[in-house]
Amino acid sequence: MRRDLRLLPVAGGVWAVALLCVFVPAAAGWCALAAAGGAAFVCELVLRRADRAASRAALVLVVLSAMAAVSISALASLSARESVASWDGRVVEATGDVTSSASVGRDGRLWMEVQLTGIGSPGDVAPASAPVRIGIAPADGFDLGSHVRVTGEASATDPGERSALVVYASAAAVEAPASGVFAVAADLRAGFVERSSMLPDPGAGLLPGLAVGDTRAVSMELNDDMRTSGLSHLTAVSGANCAIVVGAVFWLAAWCGAGRAVRVISAAVGLAGFVILVTPEPSVIRAAVMAGVAMMSVLIGRPRAGVGMLALSVVAILIADPWLASTPGFALSAVASGALILLAPPLAKELRRWMPGPLALAIAVPAAAQLACGPIIALFAEQQSLVGLVANLLAAPAAPLATVIGLLACLTAPVPVMADLFTASAWLPAAWISETAHLTAALPFAQVLVVPGLLSAAVVGIVSLAAGIVLADGLRAIPAARVASGAILTVVLALGCAQVVLRGPLAAMTNPDGWAVAACDVGQGDAFVIRSQGSIAVIDTGPDPAPLADCLRGLGVTRIDLLVLTHFDLDHVGGVDAVQGMADVVLHGPPGDVGDQAILQRLADGGATVTTAYAGLRGELGGASWRVLWPTRDLRAFPPGNDSSVVVEVGGAEVPRSLFLGDLSAEAQRMLARTAPLSGGYAVVKVAHHGSADQDAQLYADLRPTVALFSAGAGNDYGHPRIETLDLLGATGASVLRTDQQGRLLVGLREGDLQLWTENRPP
Repeated sequence: MRRDLRLLPVAGGVWAVALLCVFVPAAAGWCALAAAGGAAFVCELVLRRADRAASRAALVLVVLSAMAAVSISALASLSARESVASWDGRVVEATGDVTSSASVGRDGRLWMEVQLTGIGSPGDVAPASAPVRIGIAPADGFDLGSHVRVTGEASATDPGERSALVVYASAAAVEAPASGVFAVAADLRAGFVERSSMLPDPGAGLLPGLAVGDTRAVSMELNDDMRTSGLSHLTAVSGANCAIVVGAVFWLAAWCGAGRAVRVISAAVGLAGFVILVTPEPSVIRAAVMAGVAMMSVLIGRPRAGVGMLALSVVAILIADPWLASTPGFALSAVASGALILLAPPLAKELRRWMPGPLALAIAVPAAAQLACGPIIALFAEQQSLVGLVANLLAAPAAPLATVIGLLACLTAPVPVMADLFTASAWLPAAWISETAHLTAALPFAQVLVVPGLLSAAVVGIVSLAAGIVLADGLRAIPAARVASGAILTVVLALGCAQVVLRGPLAAMTNPDGWAVAACDVGQGDAFVIRSQGSIAVIDTGPDPAPLADCLRGLGVTRIDLLVLTHFDLDHVGGVDAVQGMADVVLHGPPGDVGDQAILQRLADGGATVTTAYAGLRGELGGASWRVLWPTRDLRAFPPGNDSSVVVEVGGAEVPRSLFLGDLSAEAQRMLARTAPLSGGYAVVKVAHHGSADQDAQLYADLRPTVALFSAGAGNDYGHPRIETLDLLGATGASVLRTDQQGRLLVGLREGDLQLWTENRPP
């Protein structure tokens, strides 16, 4: 069936203008003026002519009019947003209405969207209207529709972000609870979450997310597994949930013998009720509109009309809120819905040649979504799931059951016996999805690390297009296209297999046997590995799990005897997920907030013994020994952070005497020299704070390092390592090794002599 694609240019033009307006606010007025002027000119042409050219001009008129509308919408919001953003870096008091469900972030805070009604200095709040994002300590009552007051430090967002400001609240209160249907929905959700929490894991924490989009009980580990396995769209209210609801209601109405009109109306009413139940925040409304349009067009057999309906929905949503154009969620919803309309039917038709129709459709829907969304994900995310299609196929039978039965459990809360029965019934499919996520995420190379941006999106897009051409039946008349696509997939598969072999079974074989100290190349951050007689210590984890996981895999590390977290800055603990469940003992510096405590709790949940480090602690690592030199137990001079970094000395047997200085500043280094039993002649010294300029020259002169390790990211914004620090270490006679230039660094001992290896040739 030929699709009517005439309205796609309208949606594309509006989307492009919306992106320009939100990323370059100064252009909004010019865009509105140019589009309105162009629309007036074309309108005059349309009125003068009545031939075929006039119909084409009418389409141009629609495009320009829509562009003008979205530009005016953006222009109307800019003044209020700029006024709110002017509070950047200041302590503010803000009031507003909660417009989203709350979710727990990696920092342990409860995060939600709020539409401001006022903002100002504490005690002096003036009227304001703009969307902001607030983070508070976990608390109850912050439901959609409630009116809240918060006090905290404000931070302006980057251009293009929907929230004009982020507020890290130190105090928060609910001034007026949610009322009306929002209050009823909140009570139903709360009752369902309470019932779910009484069930065992796995499944208990995931069930509220699958059914009503409440992800507060989803652990960080499960959340990461869901993302790695490509199932994260199920843990919050997305187009998949909305499509399931539409399909279920449509099928139920058809089973009852209702006509097409009644089925469509019933599905629409059911979707509206679902949106209210799970909180009608902008992201949910967007997902509901997109999925509703796509599912309706497929269910009533009108994919030709579905494309136009989807395009009009995109235009209407962007005119209402132009800042959605820059959000990944909006792009994924639109593209996935388009794939459901355009790509899923031909995929299903082709697959029916080899399998039953229901199975073909079950495979075609997630496959179409994965192929279409891959390039969008590559624009924003640093990893691509390689097991997403398989995981979605395994989860496909369980997702509708968990969603529909969970909704029934939520709606029957006034009848406890029924609610308990439905909740228990929904637990099994939720547990299935949880185990699917865990098992597929644990597969070797479940995801591949990419550099987000246009180039990655283009590469993924070419591969996705080739896969779509090979699978679909729409291009049988163009054999060359299939041959070229097959060649592309063959090359990609060959490269992938080579990568698996080289970074999997053969990874550890690419390193020399004699290494004892390794500096992992994790970008702008620290991650070091010490090995002695098969025992492993890791000092810090870098800013991201993927580079550390690659480094540990390459070094053949599968378990960690000692994990040291020197302090809780992101560039030292951001990659902690890579060692989750691998560490036996964790030593850490002073935690600063609930987010730091949450990291330690996750490590403890993974089986680690967690201990606060202080000067005087010591222990054994294989044939070597370690001791903590800093911070002192009674230290009060420095708050948690750089200057309270754990300083560790390791040495003995085949491990050269090494000192790891964390991120100490010059002042803390001088105090370390006065309080710690340091003596010169260190073989290896990890230079403090990535080689910043804030160093104590006398300390390094006293340490007399043979090798100075600098762990920094190439082209970082801080200028690390600084030239004066490089000169300082050079003056001590140390050999300088840098991860930003030489990649992974290895140091070992052979017959008393230091052996050095670098991943890249020194410049």
